[in-house]
Amino acid sequence: MALPTSQSIIEAILAWDATNDTRSTYLAPTIDRLQATSTPGLSGPTPPPDLTPGEIAQLIDHTQLTPTAGEADYTQCFAEAREYRFASVCVPTAYVPAATKALADTKVTVCTVVGFPLGHSHPEVKANEAQWALQHGASEIDMVVHVGAVKAHNWGRVERDIRAVVEALRSEPGDPILKVILETALLTDAEKAVTCFVADRAGADFVKTSTGFSSGGATVADVALMRHIVGADLGVKASGGVGSAADVAEMVAHGATRIGASGSVGIMEGVADPKAAY
Repeated sequence: MALPTSQSIIEAILAWDATNDTRSTYLAPTIDRLQATSTPGLSGPTPPPDLTPGEIAQLIDHTQLTPTAGEADYTQCFAEAREYRFASVCVPTAYVPAATKALADTKVTVCTVVGFPLGHSHPEVKANEAQWALQHGASEIDMVVHVGAVKAHNWGRVERDIRAVVEALRSEPGDPILKVILETALLTDAEKAVTCFVADRAGADFVKTSTGFSSGGATVADVALMRHIVGADLGVKASGGVGSAADVAEMVAHGATRIGASGSVGIMEGVADPKAAY
C-alpha cells in the first residue's frame, strides 16, 4: 500500500475553512510536523524486524470485546493471556475486576475501553468510566475520540474530550496509560493528522487506529501517518486486521509499538508453526 504524501495532506488542511485561532493552535503545528522527515513515518518504513515469539507477545493487547461474549469466553481470554504472556488483555469495563483477579500473579496488564465504540459520551462520563476502571484494576485505557467533533473540525472540543480523560488518569496512582482511538476508517488523512496532534497536545500516551467495530481496521499507511505526527514520544497501536506474525512485523516497521488483536493466539501459533491456521 502506497503511503500518503505530506504535501497532499498539507494542501487538504490549508483548504479548510478555519479561524485564525484554530489555524495557529492546531493546524499550523500539524503542518510543521508533516513537513519534517520521519522514518518510520511518511518518509518510509524501517526494515521489518525479526521478532521472537516472546517479543511479538509483548506487543499484543489480547482483545475480547465481542458483544455476545460470556463468562467462559473471558475465562478463556485470561488463560490465553497467561499462557502466551501478552502485554495486556483488553476487555470491557464490566470485566475489569475479573481480569484483575485472574491475572494478579502475572505481568499481564489490564486494559479497557471507554466511550466505546462510538465515542459520543460526554467527556465527564468518559472520565468517570476511566477512573472507575482504574480503581478496579485497569492500568491502560483505550478511549474513543469524539468522531463527530473530528469530522466537524471542532478541534477544541476534541482536545477537551481527550484532556478530561487524561486528567482522570493523572489523578490516579500507578502512571496509567491512555490510548486515543481515532477510528481511522471514518477520517480523511488530514483529519487523522490533526487528531494525532491534538491527542499529543492533550497529554495522551498512545494513538490507536480502530475500534474493530467500524468499516475498517489498521493499515500500514495509517500507522505511518500517525507515527509521523506523534514522533518518538507517543506509542502507536495498530488494531483491527492484524492476523499474522508478518502483519505484526510490517506494522512495527511502519511505526506501531502495540498491536490490538482478537486473533492473538492464531498469531502466536503461526510463529511457532507456519502451517497453523489463523
